[in-house]
Amino acid sequence: MNDEVAKAVEECARAAKAAAPSLAAARDQAIDAALNGMAERLLSGREAVLEANAADIARARAEGMSTGLLDRLTITEQRLTGMAEQLRLLAAAPHPERSIPVSELDGGLRLVERRRPVGVIGANYEARPNVTVDVASQLVKSRNAGVLRTGSAALESARKLLDVVVAPALAEAGIEPDVVQLVPRVERVAAAALVCLPALVPLVILRGSGDSTRSLATEAATHGVRTLAHADGGGVLYVDAAADAGAVRSLVGASLDRLGVCNRLNLLLIHTEVYDEIWPVVSEALDEREVRPSLPPHEHPIGYEWALDSDREATVTVARVATLTEAVTIANENTSGLAAGIATEDAVTAEAFFDGYQGTGVFWNAPTRLLDGFKLLGVPETGINLDKVPGPRGPVTYTDLYVRQYAVLPADR
Repeated sequence: MNDEVAKAVEECARAAKAAAPSLAAARDQAIDAALNGMAERLLSGREAVLEANAADIARARAEGMSTGLLDRLTITEQRLTGMAEQLRLLAAAPHPERSIPVSELDGGLRLVERRRPVGVIGANYEARPNVTVDVASQLVKSRNAGVLRTGSAALESARKLLDVVVAPALAEAGIEPDVVQLVPRVERVAAAALVCLPALVPLVILRGSGDSTRSLATEAATHGVRTLAHADGGGVLYVDAAADAGAVRSLVGASLDRLGVCNRLNLLLIHTEVYDEIWPVVSEALDEREVRPSLPPHEHPIGYEWALDSDREATVTVARVATLTEAVTIANENTSGLAAGIATEDAVTAEAFFDGYQGTGVFWNAPTRLLDGFKLLGVPETGINLDKVPGPRGPVTYTDLYVRQYAVLPADR
């Protein structure tokens, strides 16, 4: 690992840790004032933010970035306004109870569960400038300092967002702006450096392509750093024999409004009994979105995630299945386990699909694009965790970013 890069990451981590008590001790009103201040500065500083983003886009386009990834990199006027609105909604969201009574104990004592911030949380994420604001705001709301590392393509946008939006809003609210750090290096090894500092950054949120994220999670484990990983994506839609053709067309269209996102439609499974009837409807919906079907015989694994393929990202795999059981088995065993939906008018079949699918999100006559912190929970997310163990699963928000502390105290206190 490059020593200069590792040193830069460690300096960010130390600065965040030194400032963390300022955020941990902040009153609720100060936290929410900082978030509202970010929203105001995002709008008042829009020209500077959009200018920095335009420079990132021009550089990425010159380097041959694909259309879908360029879409993820872009901050439009509409998206910027949406980012500000999400900040205001987060500011208005309730703060979690920090002390929760659990039980009365013998000897005149009682047990209380205290919820404390982790301290410093790292985040490594792809070239999506909005995620810089999403993660920073979630950390502030949960009273955790942060060290953010984004892809090189979005670094200038991220710097501008920190300098113009996040840092001054924190300072005005009386919170040390150093609580949110942005790694200034473009080298990819900065991500590996971030997961090697258990004494400074004990938890790292990982977002990105499957292989790179899994590699970082493995590296983190060797250093005793915990991770919340969002490694793979791709939504599945199973069209049942009892599906309504019009509903299917709407679902396919709604699931492909954006291609460079993890919760888009990736795999379409159609019951063989209705395939000939449904296919023309599906084909028209794909044509409207300028998406190509990958039809049998497939030259790729059936759950291949097209969003990671810059040459063929505008692709959806289509396959016939004979039964609901076959569809559920494919969704469980051949895909990421992010999200799967069923199109059917039969409630019993829908319930069987819900019982069988083991993934993070399951949908009935609804697009998997809804698996998103803001769309489901009304607040931004730090990522979508797919772990199959106890802990935060699905969209991870500020309410999940804490550690438990058990306190025993006199019953009359």
